Amino acid sequence: MKYRFLLYLLIVSLPGFGQHTNVLISDASNPEEPTIVINPKNTDQLVAGANINNVYYSQDGGQTWTSNFMASEYFVWGDPCVIVDTLGHFYYFHLSNTDFTYFIDRMICQKSTDGGMSWSELSYFSHDWPKQQDKEWAVVDRANNNIYVSWTQFDSYGSYSTSDSSVILFTRSLDAGATWSQPLRINKMAGDCIDSDNTVEGAVPTVGPNGEVYVAWVGENGIYFDRSIDMGISWLEDDIFVSSVPGGWDYVIPGLMRCNGLPVTACDTSGGPYHGTIYINWSDQRNGSDDTDIWLAKSTDGGNSWTNPIRVNDDPAGKHQFLTWMAIDQVTGYLWFVFYDRRNYYNALTDVYMAVSKDGGQSFQNFKISESHFAPSNAVFMGDYNNITAHNNVVRPIWTRLDNTQLSVWTALVNTQILEVDQIEESTFSMSQNSPNPFSEKTLIKYKLYRNSTVSLKVLNVYGQEVAILIDHEKRDFGRHILEFDVQSYDLPPGLYFYSLISDQQSIIKKMIVN
Repeated sequence: MKYRFLLYLLIVSLPGFGQHTNVLISDASNPEEPTIVINPKNTDQLVAGANINNVYYSQDGGQTWTSNFMASEYFVWGDPCVIVDTLGHFYYFHLSNTDFTYFIDRMICQKSTDGGMSWSELSYFSHDWPKQQDKEWAVVDRANNNIYVSWTQFDSYGSYSTSDSSVILFTRSLDAGATWSQPLRINKMAGDCIDSDNTVEGAVPTVGPNGEVYVAWVGENGIYFDRSIDMGISWLEDDIFVSSVPGGWDYVIPGLMRCNGLPVTACDTSGGPYHGTIYINWSDQRNGSDDTDIWLAKSTDGGNSWTNPIRVNDDPAGKHQFLTWMAIDQVTGYLWFVFYDRRNYYNALTDVYMAVSKDGGQSFQNFKISESHFAPSNAVFMGDYNNITAHNNVVRPIWTRLDNTQLSVWTALVNTQILEVDQIEESTFSMSQNSPNPFSEKTLIKYKLYRNSTVSLKVLNVYGQEVAILIDHEKRDFGRHILEFDVQSYDLPPGLYFYSLISDQQSIIKKMIVN
């Protein structure tokens, strides 16, 4: 107890306690629909984008940003999505509007090898005019750098004709975005082209622990899921139903020109206790048009079955939470959410909140990250989504706000240490990532005990078999501990391993790589 009290005093005495510093990325060019990604090789390096042709980069963890404009011979027409591969190369996907004549007639992929400072127009895909391509999203398989993209294709965008439909398409690149496979339709039930509840939209791909490709989307009857176990070549014959979306995905929020609850899909590949779990995050009005909520469904069997929706926001009923996005920290396995929130007001004033789940979506810690509220306007489009990225406890959300008629995009330097204070009472220990990692001979494993404890520290191979026991059910005093792991003493070949710290009340598992 004494140690926990001293730790608490130390944290609350730090400058800015209780506040996650907000950073203005840009207020030029009316930015909205922002996207952001962190480079796992260097967490000081981030790239972001926003409608309609904005691109930003930071080399200091998001404290300062440089703005630029994306250019294309086919014109840049919004819906940006940025991703990064294992080489630290960034990719910026967007819609086109060729010669301002062929509206969203293809998808463009642009590439940066210098941290977002410069871009080359790499390739395009799904050029099938007069059909139109919309709301693409991409993901990298970090085992092989394959890139997967899914999106909505309209026969005729905005058409009310029953002969026009919308479908979900998929493509992949096996050569770092240089070329793309022939687009493949993956959904069974088509939607209409109105761009509302009965249109199929929100296709966000994710990668499973064994290279599976997972995609979910929403349409007339709710959220559906599909998967491929051969890197996107073949898909399930029938889509799997996940959840209804009462009230539809295109709903009304007072003060917003437009709002939707499109789903976001992610999979835990951290090697932790929830390894392989698939999560789908969305918002809807199942509790009434005056009570929009953030929801999560999860599957632990590859998407065959899904839990009932779990409520992420923890406020009393009757307020609006909307425009959610989710990311998984693939080092810790934590789930991070960002969304707009009106729990503190009886009008259209809006805060930005986040939530974190450290137990695989069983419980959620909500916290406010915006330093001040703002008031949206029906006359100004705020975009259809925000975004968030996380790696090894470096968490950076991105959102749009409106001040009078001025749009701007922001991030927050999320202080994860503050969030851990509330968890100390129920935790036995915490453990840092080993350093160096990867390593060839020796590495240091650091952990902190919050009370005197009996612990074990073991190294496992990819099959979960114990290959080294560093601590075997031994008593350790509270405080900080550092242990040197000499891989040569255990004659372990190069490869991926896991190390696990275990007590009677808790366990933590992390990945490490032996060169």
